[in-house]
Amino acid sequence: MNKIFISDMEFFAFHGHYPQEKTSGNKFLVDLTMYGATQKAELSDDLKDAINYQIAYALIRDVFKNTKSNLLEKIASDILTAIFNEFPELEKTKVKIKKINPPMGGQIGAVGVEIMRER
Repeated sequence: MNKIFISDMEFFAFHGHYPQEKTSGNKFLVDLTMYGATQKAELSDDLKDAINYQIAYALIRDVFKNTKSNLLEKIASDILTAIFNEFPELEKTKVKIKKINPPMGGQIGAVGVEIMRER
């Protein structure tokens, strides 16, 4: 099982529990790690045989742009569902989401979740 990853994807979105997060928005950083076989792509050198990380990025972008969630756990779950639906060949996937400068009454760099799902 090999690893394919996309790191430091940045999104501005309106997810969060508090009203100000829903109106002012926040910056989010996302890392995605996908685990699966890459041997076919290694031999063919053809994108159609690979797990296309451009498609994975588009799925994540769509979750951030087209949903409204109160919790990072829900966003992560929605991302994992979309990734597994698109790439049935994946064995395991991990997503890490950080909310930058969350409104918690003090100086905090980020809060986040990391969720892994296996078939």
